[in-house]
Amino acid sequence: MFVYLNNKLVPSAEAKVSVFDHGFLYGDGIYETMRVYEGVVFQVDEHLKRLRRSASLIGLDVPKSDDDIKASVYETLIANTLSDAYLRLTISRGYGEIGLDPDLCKEPTFIIIAQKFKSYPRSYYEEGISLKIASVRRNLIEALNPQIKSLNFLNNILAKIEARKAGANEAIMLNASGHLAEGTISNIFFLRDGVLNTPSIGCGILDGITRSLVIDLAAKNSILVKEGEFVPEDLLGASEVFITNSTMEVMPVSKVDEKTFKAGETAALLLAKYKKEVTGYVREKKEEAPSLWE
Repeated sequence: MFVYLNNKLVPSAEAKVSVFDHGFLYGDGIYETMRVYEGVVFQVDEHLKRLRRSASLIGLDVPKSDDDIKASVYETLIANTLSDAYLRLTISRGYGEIGLDPDLCKEPTFIIIAQKFKSYPRSYYEEGISLKIASVRRNLIEALNPQIKSLNFLNNILAKIEARKAGANEAIMLNASGHLAEGTISNIFFLRDGVLNTPSIGCGILDGITRSLVIDLAAKNSILVKEGEFVPEDLLGASEVFITNSTMEVMPVSKVDEKTFKAGETAALLLAKYKKEVTGYVREKKEEAPSLWE
């Protein structure tokens, strides 16, 4: 396995970052997770746009242009002979002396990791997964802007630990006001009285790229979508629940705390539409530049 580290590919055993890297010391950095289908990075432009937004919000320079990043991504995929893959792009503040001052770091650390994608069990999509409403609250927007997809994940990890102890697959976090926010690695949707509901950006969530696409697909299929503030009782009174992210796509939920649900028709419909969107995107990108995949 090869990892792209700064400006070159290196064997994974040699892909080392200094103990003085501020990403390691302080969680000072950003990342994006992407899915690769048939050699094509799905919605790569949207991911890079969000990456640059995260970088801007923490005053971090992205050391490559978008075209250079794309070239490095495909170089990494080719080196690892991967066509269906999980891709993580990480940029940390870089090496520097101990201290919080960003000026201590002269150059950011740039990493691309590509691994063969391991599909979730089919039973998850047929039967659904379980969620736990965690006692750990989502960080205040005023404390850490959720629009920054940062390396500092301890808030989410604590919620994940709570979910694991409860035997759940994923945790749902509330914000400081007690409103539904998001999962540790996902956005949440629920159907109630024929309306598909999802917490708004103002609730302190990351605006998931898959979330945005699912909202668009729902609208195109005459499903009324409401973004707003919701409490746990709204979720528990739903007829159907599902979560989304780039690797799960659209994942039905069978249980939230002690309340059970059936994997519903809405999730199945939107998953099918999502996969159709992926197929069309892959076809279009291959027609634009087939030499990348020959």
